[in-house]
Parts: sequence; C-alpha cells; structure tokens
Amino acid sequence: MKRLPLLPTLLVALAMAGMVALGVWQLQRKGEKEALLALYAANLRKPAMAFPRMAPVPHEAMFRRSSALCLEVTGWIKEGGRARSGQTGYRQIAACRTGAEGPGLLVDLGVTRDPKFKPEWKGGEVSGWITTEPEHESFLGRLFTRPTPLRPLLLSDRAAPGLEPTQPPGVGDIPNNHLAYAVQWFLFAGIAGVIYVLALKRRGKG
Repeated sequence: MKRLPLLPTLLVALAMAGMVALGVWQLQRKGEKEALLALYAANLRKPAMAFPRMAPVPHEAMFRRSSALCLEVTGWIKEGGRARSGQTGYRQIAACRTGAEGPGLLVDLGVTRDPKFKPEWKGGEVSGWITTEPEHESFLGRLFTRPTPLRPLLLSDRAAPGLEPTQPPGVGDIPNNHLAYAVQWFLFAGIAGVIYVLALKRRGKG
C-alpha cells in the first residue's frame, strides 16, 4: 500500500474539519433562533412601550406596540412588501424628522401596487409595532463581516391615504434556516471526503 500524500491529506482533513465545525455552529444558532422567536411571539401580547430611537433594537422591544410623532417627512423609501390582505406590492416608508436633533424616525405607512405612487402624508402621530428597517445584506456578508445594526422602524397599524395597511409583524415571517445550513455543511464535508478517497484510489491504480 502506498503512503498517503501528507500535504494534500492534511489540507483535505482541515477543510472537512472546518465544514463540520460550521455545521455544528449552525445547529447552535438554530437553538438560539428558536428561543428568539419565542420571545418575539410573547412580545406581541405585551403592553405598549416607548419607541426605541437608536439601533440596534433590543430583542425585548421587537414586535411590541408603540407610538411616535413624525414632525415632518424628509423623504420616502420604497421596498417590496405584503399588505394585510395578502397582496404584494411596494411598502412606503417615511423618513421623519422628530426634532431639532436626533436620529429621526422611520414609519411604514402601507403598501401599494403602483410603483409610481407618491404618498401625500405629511406627518403626525403614528401607532403600530416596533420592527426594523428592511435588511439588504447577503447571507455571506453576515457570515464573514459584522452586520450593520438595523434602524428601528414603526410599522403603522393604519395606512396613509391611498395605501393598504402593511401586514402586521409575525414570527412566521422570520426565516430559521439554520438546520438546512447545518445539513449542507455536513454534506459538503462528506462529499469532500468521498472525492478525496476516489482520487487516492485512482492515484493508486495509476
């Protein structure tokens, strides 16, 4: 029997160990995510609280009822979303001024199917649920870099004129794919091992 090539075997072993470690980490994240979803579900039944002004939003505040005052709309953000009726469309998020200083306020005021719709809402008192602004960072970006904290967003329970109310927050909208990611990493490790064994057999025959 020929001796195993030291360097290639070591590299493959290290790669497989890294993949298995990532799979185990994803299983740990699965448990953490399940506990977090349970907390969010409980928050939906808790009384209203003060709206958080700064990012990141504490887990204890997510999906809680709250209210805030928009003194003036300084701009609009358009995002894909779903109305309470189930219809998909474009969420209209107002960027508001709340005073002479401060981080301002983001308010989701409803959904429209018209991509050219321009809201006429000018501001005022808003009540709804505490969430965060839409996230645009990819999975790989979150995996290898520190994610930027998402700003607080108040999802209004009443739509602005011309809009449909946005679907209220729910734990079912938050993905929990950590088990699938763990299985993928374990499969990658197994496939790498099989490929290397086959390569060794072919080398031995040669």
